[in-house]
Amino acid sequence: MRFRYQWRIAFLIACAITISYFDRQTLPVAVLAIQREIPISNTAFSQLQAAFLVAYAVMYAMGGKLLDALGTRKGFLVIMLWWSLACASHGFATSFGMLAVSRFLLGMGEGGGFPAATKAVYEWFSVRERSLAMGVMNAGTAVGAVVAPPLIAIILSFASWRWVFFVSGATGLIWAVWWWSEYFVPAAHPRLAADEKEQLSEIADPRSVERSVPWFQLFSRLEVWGLMIAKFLSDAAWYFYLFWLPKYLFDVRHFDMKQVGYSAWVPYAASGVGALVGGWFSGWLIRQGKSVNFSRKVALGLSASVMPSILFVSHAPVQFALVLFSIAFFGQQSWSTLVMVLPTDLFPGNLVGSVAGLVGFGGAMGGVVFGFVVGYLLDHGFGYGVVFAMVSTFHVLAFLIILLTVRQMKSKLLLEEQFAQ
Repeated sequence: MRFRYQWRIAFLIACAITISYFDRQTLPVAVLAIQREIPISNTAFSQLQAAFLVAYAVMYAMGGKLLDALGTRKGFLVIMLWWSLACASHGFATSFGMLAVSRFLLGMGEGGGFPAATKAVYEWFSVRERSLAMGVMNAGTAVGAVVAPPLIAIILSFASWRWVFFVSGATGLIWAVWWWSEYFVPAAHPRLAADEKEQLSEIADPRSVERSVPWFQLFSRLEVWGLMIAKFLSDAAWYFYLFWLPKYLFDVRHFDMKQVGYSAWVPYAASGVGALVGGWFSGWLIRQGKSVNFSRKVALGLSASVMPSILFVSHAPVQFALVLFSIAFFGQQSWSTLVMVLPTDLFPGNLVGSVAGLVGFGGAMGGVVFGFVVGYLLDHGFGYGVVFAMVSTFHVLAFLIILLTVRQMKSKLLLEEQFAQ
């Protein structure tokens, strides 16, 4: 029963992440239809993404603290209700400014999604299972991004672009009802027997510090800074792929909406496979007797090693370009799964949400900064080739930073003792 409920929880959260990534793709995929009513240049497009990502970054950091304060069950409910209503509000926009406000509100809500997922993984899964559980949840990013282009194309063939946002918002509200009825911490779960609750309670280290730790004290840890900077770099690349791939296919490869619906899902499907493979591989190494430190870093290094392949996209036929995108998306989400699980390896349970939030803040700010760089470069004649050359290096640099700043994954108990002093 324990294991059935564990993976049921993983599936539940994967569905939330699916909705989140569908919501994020609504604007990029529907942008041609929206532009018929609201003019959007490359720079304006980057500003809309920045509105999302600035709010996302701030609330990713604060959302982690919110999760630690309210608990996973109540916190994720508030987060989902907010972002679903914010997504639906896009459908009422009549100007660029209204779109920007809606995008900002959506970012505020979605900022707490991954800290909540990380916190749930800590509550329900042991160290050997966490990377695979995070891989299952992170695969939701791929499902959302995969279904977005064809489903949005279908909606646009029957209705106004506004209905894309109404449908997405309604889906999130339905999930919120499901979440409230399904999720409880193991010790309070009404459908678990006493012995199952006892088994699950052993997942958390009994020596973890229980007292409150000042949020700003986290910035004294080199590991926190290393993860934030690494996430800044890798997510700069990821948000470029996520938000600009449909626009690249429209502008450079001259795809129409139907072609994007047919083809743009392929790299996102590869990202889902990467999330599962990266999470599984790291856990497999641990089960073979390798240390957590070795297992996480080998999997991270392999994930980063495939990312420079994106450099050749501009010189490849469109079919091979999609293959290169797929390789990069595979590596990115394998990487992302592993980076998101590192706070559970390094920090005590009452700090996991806060640390995960700070790491996500770094990633979102990378998306903000690089989004403006991309918009500027494209509007000033530099082309996508320059952009691809830049993003091809980001994950490799991020991996080197992790090697320098996170020396040992097994340092968790030492950190706990230092925080407890």
